[in-house]
Amino acid sequence: MLEARLPRAYRIARVEPENETTSTYVMEGSLDATPGQFVMAWLPGIDEKPFSLAAADPITLTVARVGPFTTAFHGLRPGERVWLRGPVGHGFALGRAPALLVGGGYGAAPLWFLAQRLRAAGQVVRVALGGRTAVALVLEHRFAALGCAIHVATDDGSRGRRGVVTDLAREVFAADPAGALYGCGPEPMLHALEALARDLHAPCQLSYEANMMCGLGVCGSCAHGDRLVCRDGPVFQIS
Repeated sequence: MLEARLPRAYRIARVEPENETTSTYVMEGSLDATPGQFVMAWLPGIDEKPFSLAAADPITLTVARVGPFTTAFHGLRPGERVWLRGPVGHGFALGRAPALLVGGGYGAAPLWFLAQRLRAAGQVVRVALGGRTAVALVLEHRFAALGCAIHVATDDGSRGRRGVVTDLAREVFAADPAGALYGCGPEPMLHALEALARDLHAPCQLSYEANMMCGLGVCGSCAHGDRLVCRDGPVFQIS
């Protein structure tokens, strides 16, 4: 689609801090998008980077400050503009209820979008969130506002269960099996979640992150095995 290939300018309506390094940016405008799809955000003279949508109406991005581009993004204020290209990629499909969403760090962003759609469809949604520390947890209060049951794990035990979020997800699933698993986060977490899903014989959809340059399946920078994350994903179905 032409709309996915050409950037369009959107003004920032408001900026909502999430933690010391992460903020949520709400734009003036909306997109016809599926949870799990992403946009390419362009700051003229700086760079263009991919970001999963945290919501589509209004357009919402949750941005962690991790490098030069995101540092420049964090310098933006309400009223200033950012150029977005998309939505791009394949998103999540709503599966059987109840749903168990597993997020690591700012991988929680597209899962919050998914949770909005699942709750609107009347599904029970449980969320397992993980982070290195309590400060690294993102969007917990937003899931709570949707009425999701939330479980938390941190590597250092500073909040919730001590350990990795996939171990927590196994415990949550054992207590009340889910009809479908969904995940987004660091690749090692996704590999562990895929293994868990296969062990539990549970339908699973995983959203992978990658270094994307074009977002259109042309440059090949986001290769994931024999597939491209931007063209074939970022959400992959695990059978």
